[in-house]
Amino acid sequence: MQLSLKRAALRVAAAVAVCAALVAVVSAAVPAAGAGLSGERPAPLFALVTEPADGLSPIYSLITSAKRTLEMTMYELSDATAEADLARGAERGVKVQVVLDQNLAKSLNTPAYDYLRSHGVSVHWAPRSYDVTHQKTITVDGDVSAVMTLNLTSDYYATTRDFAVIDRDAADVGAIGAVFNDDFAGAPSSPEPAGSDLIWSPGADERLVDIIGSARHMLYVENEEMSEYTIVDALAAAARRGVDVEVVMTYQSSWRSNFDKLAEAGVHVRTYSPDADLYIHAKVIDVDPGYPDEQLELGSQNFSWASLQYNRELGVDLGAAQADIVDSVAATVRSDFAGGEPWTA
Repeated sequence: MQLSLKRAALRVAAAVAVCAALVAVVSAAVPAAGAGLSGERPAPLFALVTEPADGLSPIYSLITSAKRTLEMTMYELSDATAEADLARGAERGVKVQVVLDQNLAKSLNTPAYDYLRSHGVSVHWAPRSYDVTHQKTITVDGDVSAVMTLNLTSDYYATTRDFAVIDRDAADVGAIGAVFNDDFAGAPSSPEPAGSDLIWSPGADERLVDIIGSARHMLYVENEEMSEYTIVDALAAAARRGVDVEVVMTYQSSWRSNFDKLAEAGVHVRTYSPDADLYIHAKVIDVDPGYPDEQLELGSQNFSWASLQYNRELGVDLGAAQADIVDSVAATVRSDFAGGEPWTA
């Protein structure tokens, strides 16, 4: 979850740095008009956005690229640029539909909810049947979806580690759209359509444990929470069987006992202070990068029982066919790890 109180100290730095962070990677995220025609290279099936380095230009450009439909599910929405882009889309005739969490983030989301409703956007509160709707996705024209670890909360962009995968796999995009339609209607589907590469919550714990269990060489992990014992046990077991396991997180006292358990098992744990210049909000499991069986899970799932079993969450599971993304995320996580403070049990 977004730990707003603990991160208030970062807001001043975020406001100063955010302008410098808007480095365009739009060509990877959203193709130019006519892309795919003769003589032009089509957009990649998957593309990576890394925050804060890439800035929000790729996400804003995805929103403004909508011609027919735009569907957004968001845990927290407090971004004047994104909200205005959604409103302008509705004004030019795009069918814009938004689902926002109401169980934990209603007070933060209410200004955006009211603004969007007053500007022609069809916005619904998420179903109360989930503990929290923590999913962070944007789907445009039924052709492309952004599956993200980040919320659209502009206070934190410049100081927070996050990722997004721009997904053009037709089965993935179709599955995300089908689940959105059910959640928007207040009638959640179960089981959710899996697409080609998707991991849904509720019910993600076994998939994540299996991904961790598949590691044979190295395992690089970032997350915001570390309370779910099945994940802790799986990480510890990987280290005991000789896998090089590196975990980097922003420190919270709630995770001390599990950090100790991991360190005792041989996991290399490093942490950042909550008031450090970088806050680890990403949720990634990077398995054996550079090897033929490399794998990456990236999405909204935190390592808590509620996130894995009771929330609406979504992650994407990529393999060696997307080696450039797997390896890029691994390099970023390793860089973050190098900057963290070693944890000793």
